Amino acid sequence: MMQTPAAIKLQEGAVPEIRRSGDYAVVAITKHGVELARRLQASFGGATDVYYMSKFARGDEAERGIQLFEGSVRLLYPALFPAYQGLVCIISLGAVVRMIAPLLEDKKKDPGIVVIDDKGEHVISVLSGHLGGANELTREVAAALGARAVITTASDVQKTIAVDLFGRRFGWTWDSADKLTPVSASVVNEERVAVVQESGEPDWWLHDTPLPPHIRTYGDISSALADEPQAALVVTHRLLEPEELPILANGVLYRPKVIALGIGCNRGTSAEEIEAVVRDTLSELRFSLQSVKAVCTIDLKQDEEGLLAVCRSHGWPLVCYTPQELNEMPIDDPSDTVYKFTGAYGVSEPAAKRYTGAQQLALTKKKSGNVTISVAVAPFLK
Repeated sequence: MMQTPAAIKLQEGAVPEIRRSGDYAVVAITKHGVELARRLQASFGGATDVYYMSKFARGDEAERGIQLFEGSVRLLYPALFPAYQGLVCIISLGAVVRMIAPLLEDKKKDPGIVVIDDKGEHVISVLSGHLGGANELTREVAAALGARAVITTASDVQKTIAVDLFGRRFGWTWDSADKLTPVSASVVNEERVAVVQESGEPDWWLHDTPLPPHIRTYGDISSALADEPQAALVVTHRLLEPEELPILANGVLYRPKVIALGIGCNRGTSAEEIEAVVRDTLSELRFSLQSVKAVCTIDLKQDEEGLLAVCRSHGWPLVCYTPQELNEMPIDDPSDTVYKFTGAYGVSEPAAKRYTGAQQLALTKKKSGNVTISVAVAPFLK
């Protein structure tokens, strides 16, 4: 049963305690704003913390890591301001200006501030557009919501890649933040930069101008290495091989969410066993756990506690299909035995295919103890 977390009590003269886990915070105080905030959390994943008023609680806030508050939102900002790189405020522009005015220090220190109107039509860069990253954050948020980005700084003419936000609206994550700063410097200083993309959404370029000539795209790492770039952004679900690692000498490795795990298991299978099978299987395939998008199975398993626990621990959705939906998918090895107990001729294989639309799977089916697993990789997952 879902539980509502305790709300932060906002009081005059006291800085509230918050739980920071991401680089950005989204704040909402209206019903429509809450819906937008939840959409942004789904798009930006673990990089974004969400705060909204407790009266709009849905009951799943604890599970999703959303923090509720009671009292004037103005009293929340003294805690948020020093904690985050950027704040996304689904509040009127005038109100935000008045609330943050007493907190402003210096453009080198202040976080990027972005405002969204209550209908989600306009995303406005308000403060620290360049150094604080608000302009790029505005573009990423607008792209995630299908809104219009409003950027007013006259000097905002570079139109290039924001390395720390690259692919964030698709849920891409990076393996390590160690090289974010030097790679960003290479991008803005117009050094030779390679963007290597093996999987993931291709529409990451946000601008209405061509890609700058110093940034070149490649379909594989070996081709990029042959051109000896000075920096690289690598987008792949694979674990890199030793001969490919030089690309990360001044590079950032991004993990797109493109892997679907089809899983079937015996009733009562432990989370520990399922977790071990998942990790061992991905290791054998040389795939990254960070690129898993979802776990897919039959609707008979929608209450399977071991599966649910694994999904909760990683933040993966458990996607369930009816036997009829699974039987619509062509599979290599239909089983009369599985059909007898479930009504479907297979579970893991057709579930992975159904979710991704993939015709061929990276792993058709593997039985390990109480678990059967299939693995699908798709360039785009919806």
